[in-house]
Amino acid sequence: MSNQGDSLSFTDEAEGMYIDYQVPVPMSDGTVLRADVFRPIEDGHYPVILSHGVYAKGLAFNGPIYQMQWDKLLAKDPSVLEGSSGRFQAWEVADPERWVPDGYVVVRVDSRGAGWSPGVLWPRNPVEYEDMAESVEWAGVQPWSSGRVGIMGISYYAVMAWAAASRQPEHLAAFIAWEGFTDPYRDAYYHGGILSEFTKEWQQRQINPIQYGQG
Repeated sequence: MSNQGDSLSFTDEAEGMYIDYQVPVPMSDGTVLRADVFRPIEDGHYPVILSHGVYAKGLAFNGPIYQMQWDKLLAKDPSVLEGSSGRFQAWEVADPERWVPDGYVVVRVDSRGAGWSPGVLWPRNPVEYEDMAESVEWAGVQPWSSGRVGIMGISYYAVMAWAAASRQPEHLAAFIAWEGFTDPYRDAYYHGGILSEFTKEWQQRQINPIQYGQG
């Protein structure tokens, strides 16, 4: 285990990967977000799979918040753990144990106010969208990066993918967005003009508990 020179960041080795924890990702307004970077042991320049969102990058899928969903997933599809210990699986993002062996770097960034990133937590706002585009550009120029960054994720992360892509960051090469949307009013808050209570419950259950260094 080694320290990267920052008071929070450090590097560990596990499951055949280097993992850089709490890596500083500076934004243009001076805010420093935090990322975890999963990368191959061998030095090189690798394509990047990036996610950026509010679910706390280090919060285990098989932990307290998502244990029920994890158990249901394993019961329905045990192959989820083929080739993976499951140790680094997190909610709605890529499993690094499946991608790093094939020559990718997996980067997870905490949005402002979520997980280990400072700031005010304000899901799906223009500042967060700009932050993600800047995260793409940051990932594209790191020493382990090939300069080609892809975004992958489900639901919230898919919304972020569409928003970041609309800003056309130079290093964005591709994105895969499952179950996302671009119109919050029609697709999240008022389905068919009828008020949806999902967002209120979602905020209380999945967002509020993972602020201030959680995950």
